[in-house]
Amino acid sequence: MRLITCVGLLLVLPAIALIARKDDLPINQIQVIGSHNSYKQAINPLLFNVLKSQDSSGANSLDYEHIAMPDQLGMGLRNLEIDVYADDKGGKYAHPRGFEQVVGQPEFDKDGEMNKPGFKVFHVPDLDFRSSALSFKTALQQLRNWSEANPDHTPVFMTLEAKDDSTKRRGFTQPEVFTGKTFDELDAVIIENLGRDHIINPDIVRGKYKTLEEAVLANNWPKLSQAKGKFIFVLDAKDRKRATYLEGHPSLKGRVMFANAEPGTPEAGLMIRNNPNDEQIPALVKEGYIIRTRADADTKQARNNDWSDFEAACKSGAQIITTDYYKKSTHFKSDYAISFADGKYFRANPLFKK
Repeated sequence: MRLITCVGLLLVLPAIALIARKDDLPINQIQVIGSHNSYKQAINPLLFNVLKSQDSSGANSLDYEHIAMPDQLGMGLRNLEIDVYADDKGGKYAHPRGFEQVVGQPEFDKDGEMNKPGFKVFHVPDLDFRSSALSFKTALQQLRNWSEANPDHTPVFMTLEAKDDSTKRRGFTQPEVFTGKTFDELDAVIIENLGRDHIINPDIVRGKYKTLEEAVLANNWPKLSQAKGKFIFVLDAKDRKRATYLEGHPSLKGRVMFANAEPGTPEAGLMIRNNPNDEQIPALVKEGYIIRTRADADTKQARNNDWSDFEAACKSGAQIITTDYYKKSTHFKSDYAISFADGKYFRANPLFKK
């Protein structure tokens, strides 16, 4: 198996060794690998075959899965992505239409979590609904339990996507729209189930500065020694949803998550640039922003054994690189899998090499 490792860019040191060094790095001067749709389990083969007969390319883009999130963290991954759907009354997603399309599939919710009120975690309503943590509450508790069993772990970046886009398929479940109240509830669920002491929020980074962006440009990110055992959330949203999350919270005051805000705005700090070849990334990183990018998407790089986007992501200096393939695929033949040197998923950022 070929395992691309960005060899030659920087000597990789264990996470603890980095913290022990005299130059205790701020968290914007590291680089980590994490997973995309980290909760996702495979679509049942019976349903997958039907989806592939209807849309081969679309089905192929869904043809991947992940091990449990605590196991990913145990491997050393330091970014997880979770999709959340609002379910105020409970039961909205308890009976996926996919079971009507194909009989004989195994249960996906033996404990009845989907019937309870609260945010749910899965990829696509009715079709790609199997998850290693069906509720957001369960996902957060998994993370907290792992963190408290490994209290000296390096910081974990969490990408959170609030899913409420309308479903165009006739007869399929329509998601609930995220409002300001919904986002307030989302923040509260994070604090309640993960614990405030486990979170680096925008207020902590802003500190004495007037705006979050001023603090970021002044390199006011916590250092690794201060970020042990912590999680940093970023809301993957733009336009309406981002504006809704920011409303009433200038510079993200009182919010739990960073907001993927644009450079030059008071809320700018941690942002998402999915294209690793984006020429702006190195400059943004050098200015002090934390950037999340992707090494692969829709299974395409894995199917083609193409590491070029991962190599570009490494060189860009983007601090967070996501993949569906920290392990090679078990769904199709491919040698594609990624890590830094020596199989690590955490290192000092080569863009700040002295």
